[in-house]
Amino acid sequence: MRIAELSRASGVPAATIKYYVREGLLQSGIRTHHNQVEYSEDHVHRLRLIRALLDIGGLSVDAASELLGVLDTGKLTARESLGEVLYALGGRRSPVGEHELERATADVEALLTRRGWQIDPESSARQTLIDVCAALRLLGHADIVAAMDDYATASESIAAIDIGLVRDKPTVERMTETAVVGTLLGDTLLSALRRLAQEHVSQQLLPED
Repeated sequence: MRIAELSRASGVPAATIKYYVREGLLQSGIRTHHNQVEYSEDHVHRLRLIRALLDIGGLSVDAASELLGVLDTGKLTARESLGEVLYALGGRRSPVGEHELERATADVEALLTRRGWQIDPESSARQTLIDVCAALRLLGHADIVAAMDDYATASESIAAIDIGLVRDKPTVERMTETAVVGTLLGDTLLSALRRLAQEHVSQQLLPED
């Protein structure tokens, strides 16, 4: 298909497609003539993936490029690919003081010990959790920190579903894409489900007045 057809099939403007090619997010098509380039259904799928990462996942072009680079290597095991995805996603940092960070670090280390979770010391998610706990304590919400074990129990069940979906894919490439999509868009999915559940449960547990 030509770029105009690719644009219609994917819903992505032709100028944007050319931009993605320049940025390395999308492979070039096959040049058949001096001024003609042919694209395939693989390009349609890749464009849909790119738009999902950018529009729904909220990634920057650079971050999306990094994750797609993981997809394109084809040299990693499923476990290695998942690790690359998780670390590429990075984490947010919270501007809190040294004292709050020390207390929050102790909170997280205690949680990991209780759960028996084997986590790399350089894990970006580990640092994010420390920052969140520090911010929560600073805002006077230590009760949320105290509820982390309950959240961890629910999260471990979700992780089992995530890894099961990755494991069931027939190729490493599909495993890796599932890890990318399932982790990034899965966060958005879980956030939406959480809010829906809060709306439902609040009607049962919170008084109208």
